[in-house]
Amino acid sequence: MSQMDRRKALRLFAGLGAAGFLAGCGTGSAGEAAEANELVSDEPIKIGLIAPQTAGYKDIGDEIARGFNLYLEMNDQRLGGHQVQLLVADEGETVESGKAALDGLLKQGVLALTGVVNSTVMLGIRDTVEQARIPLIGSAASPSALQSVVYIWRTSYVNNEAGQALGRYVAENVGGKVGIIAPDYEAGRDAVEGFRTAFGTTQTRMAAPVWTEYVAEPTKTFFRAKIDQVRRTNPEAIYCFYSGQAAVEFLRQLRADGYTGQVYAPGFLTEGAVLRELKRNEAKGVYTALNYSPDLNNAANRAFATAYRSAYEATPSGYAVASYDAAQVIDKAVRLAGANPTPQEVNLAMGKIGLVASPRGDWQFNQTRTPQQKWYLRQVQNDGPVLANVLINELATLG
Repeated sequence: MSQMDRRKALRLFAGLGAAGFLAGCGTGSAGEAAEANELVSDEPIKIGLIAPQTAGYKDIGDEIARGFNLYLEMNDQRLGGHQVQLLVADEGETVESGKAALDGLLKQGVLALTGVVNSTVMLGIRDTVEQARIPLIGSAASPSALQSVVYIWRTSYVNNEAGQALGRYVAENVGGKVGIIAPDYEAGRDAVEGFRTAFGTTQTRMAAPVWTEYVAEPTKTFFRAKIDQVRRTNPEAIYCFYSGQAAVEFLRQLRADGYTGQVYAPGFLTEGAVLRELKRNEAKGVYTALNYSPDLNNAANRAFATAYRSAYEATPSGYAVASYDAAQVIDKAVRLAGANPTPQEVNLAMGKIGLVASPRGDWQFNQTRTPQQKWYLRQVQNDGPVLANVLINELATLG
């Protein structure tokens, strides 16, 4: 499908369904609708998006950009009635590159920020964001150590929640030993801690975690020794945490090592481009927990998934949903902030937006500025000629 055809399709979706869809996202009164129309302005606002544009997490950065841009396409390139200039900065792989991206966006006078994939980067830029008093609506990274913030919100999750959602399920459904392997950095430690807490840290069926170095682009033998270490405990199942290219290489090397048992993980292990790169014998049967599945049956997801597939000829991911929702809550907050919003007014309005009608299901911000939301169990299965993360059941409501 050509880019022009995609744009026409997206505008058709917006024209046919935006009134009902957006009414479900907001409070929906006629008075508010009239007020919203009055707030439409030709004065553009600048939104800064921080995301990896190179190396191992580029695919995740692309998903985040797609989700945000899709919301803009479906809403006439406006947020809160204002035309939007979206400024994208390369997060890179380090705190230094993340800080440079943030500094560049702040110098351009952004009204709000979004994105950020790496949890170490999120912690590294925290103080700068707070001191600048510019709201950051993060759509990926969300370390549990990020506490007592005023200007940082997250539309994704807290990093330990996927493990929490899976821990009890695995404890009840796996009778033998469970091995654990993850990268030794903030997000990996959070994912393991959440899982162990929910599973029961005193359980003798749970092996001690095996830690790998945090590398965005591992070699084709990177995991071999650590996989052998995990397998020496003779696990019936393995719990792990990897994403992006690291997830691809981990699953390939795990299967090449001869492991055929069950694999459980936060959903990033098979999310987005990862699943498209893996062969059936490498990914089929893997169980993951995530706050989104493409086959969720709700009105918001039907509209979002249809538009996403039309625009990008791909299956939507949880990364894209979190970024789509970041655009949605910025839209609401800017509208609440009035005709000439300041960053501080937008930040204050973030706490007033209430329930969000999302493709993942309805959610709302809690006191820690993260979503209270449902988590789902998915399994990689055949979906015609391709593999897909198929919804199995609901695991928990967390947040």
